[in-house]
Amino acid sequence: MFKSFSHIYIEEGIWDHVRTKEILSRFPKAIKIPIRHYKDSFNRNAQNFRTQKQSPKLILAEKKDQFLYPGSDFSPNFSHPHFYYNTLALNCIYDCEYCYLQGMFPSANLVLFVNWEDFFKETKSFLDKNGSLYLALSYDTDLLALESFFPATSSWIEFCHNEPNLSLEIRTKSTNFQSISHLTPSPNIFLAWTLSPEKVIETIEHGTPSLKARLQSIQKAIQVGWNVRICIDPILRIPDWQTHYQSLADTLGKELKSNGSIEFSVGGFRMNLDFLKQIITTRKDSAILFHDFEKKDKIVSYSKQETEEILDVMISSLQKHFPSSQIKLSYS
Repeated sequence: MFKSFSHIYIEEGIWDHVRTKEILSRFPKAIKIPIRHYKDSFNRNAQNFRTQKQSPKLILAEKKDQFLYPGSDFSPNFSHPHFYYNTLALNCIYDCEYCYLQGMFPSANLVLFVNWEDFFKETKSFLDKNGSLYLALSYDTDLLALESFFPATSSWIEFCHNEPNLSLEIRTKSTNFQSISHLTPSPNIFLAWTLSPEKVIETIEHGTPSLKARLQSIQKAIQVGWNVRICIDPILRIPDWQTHYQSLADTLGKELKSNGSIEFSVGGFRMNLDFLKQIITTRKDSAILFHDFEKKDKIVSYSKQETEEILDVMISSLQKHFPSSQIKLSYS
């Protein structure tokens, strides 16, 4: 997705951190700039997300607090009483037109927090106090896509092996499974791939791997025993959307066949209204963002009728190939 980072901003307090040194070694030509705090750069006024996205910079930082956040109502909790996420990184190397991050963050630069041990400590403390935790790792980023220079996914999988009451979801669009293929699968870890029709990938999910490439990674993960979740979310009402999504279901039926280690999560488009307003001020080239959305309680989505239609088409198409018990609604 990226050639390299031309500039790397580094908080002075973690300049000599072992993980900082490991990351810097991967980008020897980058200009290194010391900063006091990541927010001094990341939260600057008058930044242009779209311009920065063309050549994002890297920011290395230390997370000082709030190592766990309650899960969003926009994401499925799969009936778990303690659904949380963490932020090992802020922003994503991909450039999907529907991504809420471009409306939530003022900057397109990528922030990486190097003090994983503090995240582990806080997670273990939560488990000791509450007994269980369902944790989404890849919430405000695509963590597996960063594994070649920021191997947090591997470290969290190894941490989870020693915490039987911790359930992890690692969501991705990447084809980077090979980087974690040496690890032993865990029954309480889901590798969750977001999939879309090839038309959506080509025209809307800019910089992401093809459907074929993602499916190859999924097949490898299934073959060695990983639990896999297929996230068809958000379903987008692009021209001739029914044909594209029915074709996607048929492709999944052919390539994955009926497999008990797979489950599906499907959902319609939804976004915070303020995020959408911010996005469309700079991203005027995206037709999907200028739909006549329904607005309710600061949330924009397709109308109830439109949403029911897309979910019905997607679910019924999947049911031709997979049991209904493996298909779950993420958000309607």
